Amino acid sequence: MQIIRPVHFSSNISKMVALQLSSCWSSFCSLPFNLINSNITNSHSTLRPSKPLISFSRAKIRAVSTSQESQSEAIQPEQPPCVDFAFVSSVLLPDQTPDVHLRQACGGQKLRNIMLDSNIDLYGPYSRVLLNCAGGGTCGTCMVEIVQGKELLTPRTDKEKEHLKKKPKNWRLACQTTVGKPDSRGLVVVQQLPEWKAHEWKYEEVPVDPNQSS
Repeated sequence: MQIIRPVHFSSNISKMVALQLSSCWSSFCSLPFNLINSNITNSHSTLRPSKPLISFSRAKIRAVSTSQESQSEAIQPEQPPCVDFAFVSSVLLPDQTPDVHLRQACGGQKLRNIMLDSNIDLYGPYSRVLLNCAGGGTCGTCMVEIVQGKELLTPRTDKEKEHLKKKPKNWRLACQTTVGKPDSRGLVVVQQLPEWKAHEWKYEEVPVDPNQSS
């Protein structure tokens, strides 16, 4: 598990999401259809069936118990491959802790598209029409700082080298950066609007014991 811990902040934020799956029992009825032998008259040679007898029965299916062995042997459906993202805003929350937004997306996409589709602020003051090049790689306004997960990204393009030649090596143009492939998995931590951030923080991986109760 990865935890983003701010520098000089003591507060920790954690989120838990629980999904409850409801199950239902169903009832069914069986409808046997019984016919009595038909009577045949010799005089008119006609077939006259008697009234059929129809009976109904109803039963309930009830789960009594499930053994632990059957639960452990149950095969869980495999989740489709995806990349986890942690986007850190350039503005702190009211309690002076970093504002972190967690998202998931399939690999093989431009980072710009992932951020816009996930409602993540990318352009800041340049979000209005005509203030950015809409992904053409000519304005340099979609800069981001890659804190973690650089190995999942494509190398810098020539346009990035031109616009970011005086910037740190982990700065990228989101419109020029492709995140992994469709079958990629991993974590990418992104600092939004690095030119506008008013605080410093660092990323740390803290091991967590899965058997430890919360």
